Amino acid sequence: MPDDPLAALPPLREVIARHELAARKALGQHFLLDGNLTDRIARAAGDLSTGTTIEVGPGPGGLTRSLLRAGAHRVVAVERDRRAVAALADLAAAFPDRLEVREGDALAIDLARLGEAPRRVVANLPYNVATPLLIRWLRQARAFESLTLMFQKEVVERLAAQPRSKAYGRLSVLTQHVCEVTPLFDIAASAFVPPPKVVSSVVRLRPRTEVIGDLSRLEAVTAAAFGQRRKMLRGSLKGAFDDPDAVLSRLHLSPTARAEELSVGDFVRLARSG
Repeated sequence: MPDDPLAALPPLREVIARHELAARKALGQHFLLDGNLTDRIARAAGDLSTGTTIEVGPGPGGLTRSLLRAGAHRVVAVERDRRAVAALADLAAAFPDRLEVREGDALAIDLARLGEAPRRVVANLPYNVATPLLIRWLRQARAFESLTLMFQKEVVERLAAQPRSKAYGRLSVLTQHVCEVTPLFDIAASAFVPPPKVVSSVVRLRPRTEVIGDLSRLEAVTAAAFGQRRKMLRGSLKGAFDDPDAVLSRLHLSPTARAEELSVGDFVRLARSG
């Protein structure tokens, strides 16, 4: 075996052609083939030399190669497209002790049980399931050291948005309560095959230690508040509390305020109030 197993592998475009791995819109696939960019994402994930690095939607394996090149101790790549699973076979054979390709739907797999801790997720997420995946991982964030993820830029803007801004909403509150949110860099549409219609952004999420044990109550309160964001809180929170006015007054929050005016901490207090 050569000193660098990656050097013996065919180029990604050849892998795509050989396995007829044309991106499928139904799977939200947009392949990132530029090794400089995938290397940058792998570096952004920090030290990969211990535990397990979990990748979702590896496609032909561009980011997978970069994770291995960055020294990942062990990579578990979760892929639902059987064509891509076959396309990753040569890469898995070149790194039998460091790469496991697992066929399956990431929405149906408990990533918190894959491999050994510390676990981290590094992924160019399929656009069509990116937000449901994130919410699932937020519910079990303590299982992960970090999540370095690529979304549409507008999603990253929502994750990092501050109160009283147009992008601020339910996803902002849930994510910022559970994690420290650090937007990193944008990637132009032209870097992907096929090019999406939007700019993508990479963000790093680091789970906090002090969070609500059960996120479901915060999910319910934010869903009610932002589901009718033009309404005053005394109206929008009727679905979450029997007497919203009394709860808001007890917490010294204005019943006539709207959802985007409350801070993450305010929503956490509401969720903890019962």
